[in-house]
Amino acid sequence: MYDFAFQKPASVADAVKALGTEDAKALAGGQTFIPVLKQRLNKPATVVDLGKVGLTGITVAGDTIKIGAMTTHHAISTNADIKAKIPGLADMASWIGDIQVRHRGTMGGSLANNDPSACYPSAVLALDATIKTDRRTISAKDFFQGMFTTALEPNEIITEITFPIPEKSAYEKFRNPASRYAVVGVFVAKTKAGVRVAITGAGQGGVFRHDAFEKALTANFAPDAIAGITTPADGLNGDIHASAPYRAHLIGVMAKRAVAAAK
Repeated sequence: MYDFAFQKPASVADAVKALGTEDAKALAGGQTFIPVLKQRLNKPATVVDLGKVGLTGITVAGDTIKIGAMTTHHAISTNADIKAKIPGLADMASWIGDIQVRHRGTMGGSLANNDPSACYPSAVLALDATIKTDRRTISAKDFFQGMFTTALEPNEIITEITFPIPEKSAYEKFRNPASRYAVVGVFVAKTKAGVRVAITGAGQGGVFRHDAFEKALTANFAPDAIAGITTPADGLNGDIHASAPYRAHLIGVMAKRAVAAAK
């Protein structure tokens, strides 16, 4: 690494102030940011640790579940309320990385980074969640703006994510065997208003919804309802792990598995 100033504020207000200084970056769980620092791909003048600002916790509020931005993957995967009310989200968190990553990585950090192969963006988009920051509330459809790009301002901090509780949910992903990132991940949410399906790992612009699957599954929530629907390979990622046509195929496979597993 190299020299940088390190601050550990005790409140959100102090963290926002620290991030307002020139070339400052926030540190959440550090599962992406620390490797980036080690590789010198990012050289901030100041690193602001969010670990003590009080953004952890999971609460049920009416027909929603609210999750603090610094809540770890492990806490989400083992929470009784999430397992009972949004099982797809609990399953998702349990498959992220390995046990060390799950005890350090956070939902807010993942969403702010918006890696195109990250899992949480598909849950946020499929469940139509809202992202609360230190200054505003952002809808899922407005938050994700492309690969590693979000609606967040430079010194804006995610504080909480609110998930409406669906009738059924499930997440299935085809995992990279080394990183366990999603080569393709599909989150399916059945709600009173219809079915929402979000895809991660496949799109060049990051997470996206699958309109054809949603229409078919709203009419008939069964794996066979989407068996004949193909996903165009145009605009999908192609790399050493999977070609664009193979990812298009995987979208259908993972979607059918998610529908079958939904509860």
